Amino acid sequence: MILVEHQKKWRILKDFKKGKFCFLIGIENWSIELQKSEFHSLYLSLIKIHEQLSDIKNDLLDEECISLELEQLPWYIELEGKKNEWNLRFVFESQDQTRSFEMYWPIPIAKNLFYEIKKMWESMD
Repeated sequence: MILVEHQKKWRILKDFKKGKFCFLIGIENWSIELQKSEFHSLYLSLIKIHEQLSDIKNDLLDEECISLELEQLPWYIELEGKKNEWNLRFVFESQDQTRSFEMYWPIPIAKNLFYEIKKMWESMD
């Protein structure tokens, strides 16, 4: 079991003993459990939207506002903010049509949580 917590504003948990829903992401007063395949697809989507940001980052002024969108089923992701601080909004539509949900990660939680999810997934290889 791995738990990452940053000043109680967000947390991620990996616990394969829990069975089907073995990943938990929590922000302040809410949390959601994900299957391993859902967490993996979230990781891939986060990498893609971060690549979009990296592609344009050098052309942006520090105070310039940006808005990026990515649809990579089962995820739809919006990134909004500035080149060094941004928030993320997610819409998840289950491919099994069993559940749907939305998440919002505010500044600075979005950036920190992105890097922790990336680190967590890549450490499992």
